[in-house]
Amino acid sequence: MERESFKSRLGFLLISAGCAIGIGNVWRFPYVVGQNGGGAFVLLYILFLITVGVPVLTMEFAIGRAARTSCVLAYQKLEPAGTKWHWHGKVALAGNYVLMSFYTSVTGWMLYYFYRSLTGQLDGLDTSGVAAAFTGMLAQPATMTFWMLVVVVLGFAICSAGLQKGVERITKWMMIALLALIVALAVNSMLLPGGMEGVKFYLVPDFSVMAGETALETVQNTLGVVTAALNQSFFTLSLGIGAMLIFGSYMGRQHSLLGESVRIAGLDTFVAFTSGLIIFPACMAYNVPADSGPNLIFITLPNVFNDMPAGRVWGSLFFLFMSFAAFSTIIAVFENILACTMELTGWSRKKAALINGVGIALISMPCILGFNVWSAFDPRGGGAGMMDVEDYLISNVLLPFGSMMYLFFCISRVGWGFKKYQNEANQGEGAKIPDWIRVYVTYILPIFVVFLFIQSIIAW
Repeated sequence: MERESFKSRLGFLLISAGCAIGIGNVWRFPYVVGQNGGGAFVLLYILFLITVGVPVLTMEFAIGRAARTSCVLAYQKLEPAGTKWHWHGKVALAGNYVLMSFYTSVTGWMLYYFYRSLTGQLDGLDTSGVAAAFTGMLAQPATMTFWMLVVVVLGFAICSAGLQKGVERITKWMMIALLALIVALAVNSMLLPGGMEGVKFYLVPDFSVMAGETALETVQNTLGVVTAALNQSFFTLSLGIGAMLIFGSYMGRQHSLLGESVRIAGLDTFVAFTSGLIIFPACMAYNVPADSGPNLIFITLPNVFNDMPAGRVWGSLFFLFMSFAAFSTIIAVFENILACTMELTGWSRKKAALINGVGIALISMPCILGFNVWSAFDPRGGGAGMMDVEDYLISNVLLPFGSMMYLFFCISRVGWGFKKYQNEANQGEGAKIPDWIRVYVTYILPIFVVFLFIQSIIAW
């Protein structure tokens, strides 16, 4: 069967960026910035995105384009005989299911809040009222299950229509709408009275957040901010579980992979950066804490919109933007899961979509029940629920571990090797990977990746 391909280069860029753009940008990024000192964190994040994230992204794309298959079978086509690199392909596929086990629920929260904001159900609520609305949602498994099923059904319905007719056509327009929405929301926030103070907090580096009373505390604080920025550079690009590899397998060879990776990272960073321009000016304008963690989106900001002129309009547009951002990742990961399933089983696209839809709905239930019926279950200790465990497993273990595997596969003599990776990445017009970078990716880049993986295991 002839392998599907993108109809246009724009489709590839927007879909790949859509995979990277998601909760990591519009939910996780702003509150991690707030917790790590604003501009100092942003500066480190951009540095790591360029020096660590982009090189690994080119490697994941290169493996996919060279193999012309999904993450499960890609290693088998490229690895030297007798090696076991292909074991990671199965781990990567498992990572997609782990990601979807909670991502579908959180995307459902976004849709639910868009619906409630649009219909005026959040109007007039004070902070305690908004908090009660959020905790009330978490206490209702039926409500969360309904919106999770809406996400699963819509996602697989789009993917079942095919790469061009479903995934590319829908995601392309959704991403264009997302970019338009985020610019409008950012301009509105920055024009609020006092909003520029939020921009200052966001963009002016404050390295005092790393200072401690002792030299040891300073080192520990600095290490914490550096680790958070490094982790975000992986999480935001969805590296390590084959979600980008599958789109590499659909690519033509008209353009080099370094240039395409820089463009995708640029789009991803633009959305993450601009989401901060929405959130921090609004927080400063209404004197609410910018470091309030995950509650920032679902408790703090709805209260801000209630105090804002035309708040229902801006609140609805914000949660529509959030829904698009999260849903773009859902579609991309569903496509990866479908591609793997079809190649492993020979099933049709529609059959694979139906069976995986049922399967992902089922594995999403522990996350939902962990907030209510199973709230006493504490698998990790310290009050962490199912979603915390699933999020930590994918964000801090499977993504950095997978990135480490792709890196070592592309530089190791017992793997694919640097020259084959370089030749594949440099095919087509655009920026090329130079020979001198071999020293960096072989001896320096692994230090960052291994450091992040070890830090994640220690933190667990």
